[in-house]
Amino acid sequence: MLSIVVIIGSLRKDSYNKKLAYALDKLQHPHLKFTFAKIDDIPLYNQDLDNNLPASVVRFKKEIMDTDGVLFVTPEYNRSIPGVLKNIIDWGTRPYGTNCWTDKAMGIVGASPGAVGTAVSQAHLRSVMVALNAILLGHPEVYITYKEGLVDENSQITDENMKKFLQGFLDRFAEWVKQHKK
Repeated sequence: MLSIVVIIGSLRKDSYNKKLAYALDKLQHPHLKFTFAKIDDIPLYNQDLDNNLPASVVRFKKEIMDTDGVLFVTPEYNRSIPGVLKNIIDWGTRPYGTNCWTDKAMGIVGASPGAVGTAVSQAHLRSVMVALNAILLGHPEVYITYKEGLVDENSQITDENMKKFLQGFLDRFAEWVKQHKK
């Protein structure tokens, strides 16, 4: 069983990406065990705290270090990644020499009501994470145009074609993480 930390890039209670993340967990992934990262208590990055990391940052970094892989499920904010993601990414590299993202197998998916899903955000996130020496799954890319009813009240994907596509993504992601597991 591969441990996967799922990081949802939205703090909104009814976030499309939160719905998507929980729906992904309901699909068949017999080799993956999802846990959902708590990021809403992590303060804004401040270099003054590098020598005395907040407990929430220590917890988060340990969770990333102890996992086999990371799955980002993220919206797109103003053609980029949400501030909450940039913040945890920065904390993950601090203090200097303690980059928890190094050599970590990762995947990215996202949903948005816009026509291009989260393509621009994901491209930006890929650029940032590659620079931090993460190992990102390049294909399949998952940019979902979220429509009301795509995920039901039981966190189930309602569209069979989408379900099949996402199942294929999870299968490939499991292979990716297994291939790059430390």
